Amino acid sequence: MPIPANAWLLLAIGLASGVASGLFGIGGGVLIVPALVLLAGFSQHMAIGTSLAVLLPPVGLGAVLAYYREGNVDFRAAILVAVALFVGGWLGGQVANYLGGVQLRLLFGLFVVGIGGYMTVSALRTLLG
Repeated sequence: MPIPANAWLLLAIGLASGVASGLFGIGGGVLIVPALVLLAGFSQHMAIGTSLAVLLPPVGLGAVLAYYREGNVDFRAAILVAVALFVGGWLGGQVANYLGGVQLRLLFGLFVVGIGGYMTVSALRTLLG
């Protein structure tokens, strides 16, 4: 049975996000959400919920194993962050469900642009000394 075109798109989104996750520690909010909205036609809320469902089981297990083999994982810190992430995720989900799709998309865009601007300026300062 052939895989439908939409399934190929979803597989491509997952593959690109997985590579970015392994390289940079990003994926869900920064890549999967915009890709689902812009390429797959999901609503902002549906994209966020789907991204969270995608990340719940694997949470970058392959990348974690690669980093662990090199001694680059602090499980005590990871557990503390995970507990806080659980609580924060619940709180953020509660707030997001009260916002409209356009407001949520605007906040997301401002968040990503802000982080991107900060990282770009920081890297340029380091490079240019």
